[in-house]
Amino acid sequence: MVKVLIIDDEEKLRNLLSKIIGFEGFDVFQASNIKSGLQRLEVEEIDIIICDVKLPDGSGVDTAKLIKDKYPAVEVILLTAYGNIPDGVQAIKNGAFDYITKGDDNNKIIPLLYKASEKVALNKRVLQLEKQLGRKYSFDKIIGTSKPILKAIELAKKVAPKDTTVLLTGETGTGKEVFAQAIHQGSPRANQNFVAINCSAFSKELLENELFGHKAGSFTGATKDQKGLFEEAHNGTIFLDEIGEMAMDLQAKILRVLETGEFLRVGDAKPIKVKVRVIAATNRNLENEIELGHFRSDLFYRLSVFGIELPSLRERGKDIKLLAQYYADLFAIKSNRKPLALSEDYVTALENNLWKGNIRELKNVIERSVILADDDLLDLDTLPVDLQYAKSNAKQLSAFSMASAEKLHIQKILNHTNGNKAETARLLEIGIATLYRKMELYKLQ
Repeated sequence: MVKVLIIDDEEKLRNLLSKIIGFEGFDVFQASNIKSGLQRLEVEEIDIIICDVKLPDGSGVDTAKLIKDKYPAVEVILLTAYGNIPDGVQAIKNGAFDYITKGDDNNKIIPLLYKASEKVALNKRVLQLEKQLGRKYSFDKIIGTSKPILKAIELAKKVAPKDTTVLLTGETGTGKEVFAQAIHQGSPRANQNFVAINCSAFSKELLENELFGHKAGSFTGATKDQKGLFEEAHNGTIFLDEIGEMAMDLQAKILRVLETGEFLRVGDAKPIKVKVRVIAATNRNLENEIELGHFRSDLFYRLSVFGIELPSLRERGKDIKLLAQYYADLFAIKSNRKPLALSEDYVTALENNLWKGNIRELKNVIERSVILADDDLLDLDTLPVDLQYAKSNAKQLSAFSMASAEKLHIQKILNHTNGNKAETARLLEIGIATLYRKMELYKLQ
């Protein structure tokens, strides 16, 4: 039942409105002033408030804003004995659902209540969806108990409430966008837009247009002004995935946004000001790219104010079973199947695989298994043949071999950098891909 609170210092009018509204099936409460009305809001889940504009302890117009700020799902209808345009305009600006005159508009009250009830239902649904979205992308939804992933989560939680630019690094498929979403949801910008773009999916010209928009007439087919993603993300967060693929001259424009908060639309001479938090991600070693002349060092230093390296699935062996069960449950639900168990051999085979595609590859393998499973158990037969016989490829090394010395040296540098792969590769003067291959070969963590 929709709950309505009437705030008016005229007792006779309150009682009359209560009877009329009550006859329509609404649950009605009364208050004689703003203070008692606000107290009622604290203890009752009120949906709609009918409030007089002039009350002994304040203005209903001002109270409407106070109520909407604290209870955004509640709708406020203001009543006044002497309507005037400035009050009516301010009431709507303050979030009032409507502003009507006592006596003259009494016949509007019941229809207004029904319209307000529909708006309340919509407000509640939106708030519920926002909460679900927040939970979906919260840090609690990142699966894993291994030390590397917990370290990454700890760092992300610390930086989330700040406005600091974040650079996420790691192999493809390690969940960089999931982390970016969680950082956004854990920030004061959580109620604003989160806008993501894969920089490797567009040519330089198209990417510039996507990021910054264009002015009408700036090129053939540009018939009207178009906003770019930086404008869409104003007051929110923009996630620049695979930023290592971006052209050098476009990198300079990103740097300008980071330094000044301004950019130019394509074909425009008037700068646009935005307040945007930037989270970038790459699977490349940007320091190596700088040496090769493919990435700007000044942009790198602006992006890497706070860097977080996401571990590969190979480094998260104890998380593989948890992730596999999660995706098995997810795809079982999507397929309208009963919950699926994982056989020991199935889990062992998953744990022995190198997962070069990381979580994304694991997810695809589990989806395939769910499709192939004839009963409620995922076993070896549902895996691709190469995974069914996956074995550890670690070599048994002689203490006198060159490979043994190389393994020990790599492990020593990894310990020195606290597991930082990019820094380890730099110190060893090898590419990050080469480092990962050697770590796979020697089963280093």
